[in-house]
Amino acid sequence: MNNNPIGLFDSGMGGLSVWKEIRAALPSESLIFFGDGVRCPYGSRAESEVLQFTVEAVERLIAEGCKLIVIACNTATAVAIDYLREHYADIPFVGLEPAVKPAALTTKSGVVAVLATERSLSGRLFVQTSAKYADKVQIIKSVGHDFVEIVEQGEECSARAEAAVRAVIEPIIEAGADRIVLGCTHYPFLRTTIEGVIGDREVEIIDSGSAVSRRVAQLLDENNLRAAEDHTPDYRFITLGDENYLKQLQRRAYGCCSKEKA
Repeated sequence: MNNNPIGLFDSGMGGLSVWKEIRAALPSESLIFFGDGVRCPYGSRAESEVLQFTVEAVERLIAEGCKLIVIACNTATAVAIDYLREHYADIPFVGLEPAVKPAALTTKSGVVAVLATERSLSGRLFVQTSAKYADKVQIIKSVGHDFVEIVEQGEECSARAEAAVRAVIEPIIEAGADRIVLGCTHYPFLRTTIEGVIGDREVEIIDSGSAVSRRVAQLLDENNLRAAEDHTPDYRFITLGDENYLKQLQRRAYGCCSKEKA
């Protein structure tokens, strides 16, 4: 048993979509969420920058005593996960990659769309996973232009959000996709808007949140790191942003997983 916290890192608020899945699945575990908030978005940044930012965050989470770290950012995972596993071998890491497999295995039309950042779509994990199914399904790669910025600014239900989502989703549906993979942890916050654009068309939206929580549970068991069942969890939030950004993280965390107030 180990009551130390699980750490999660994202460029901003998007990783809270993973935080809420882990919190729901592992209610005895303490969690520390690190949302950069200042240098977000990472999707179009140089790999060297993303690696530097991610390593800095991991060092901070290790200093906070985290027993396992989730890189709750698809872009950071694509760039840094191999480096982290090599240089911090004593810490179990869970990364994020677009859920191509379940989409490819369940599509009826044979066309799967993956929405992600530029860096994620060019990363090794996505390229290797996509290659496994390239002869079975057509995979459409699409960047969610302005999606991260919309979420960071709390405008998911705005006309701006609908216009941005429609510009990306309509061509995907017209191309025959019946599975849309959300390959960035910010994108689930736009799910309602995406569903509104899809309407009554038979298109399923898939993200990685629940799969990540299952992998975290598996690694906790494999490494004998689970918290005691009677442990009272503690939830903490840290950021490079200002006090207002920290409060936004807290409000979104509790608002997106329960009726609690931060």
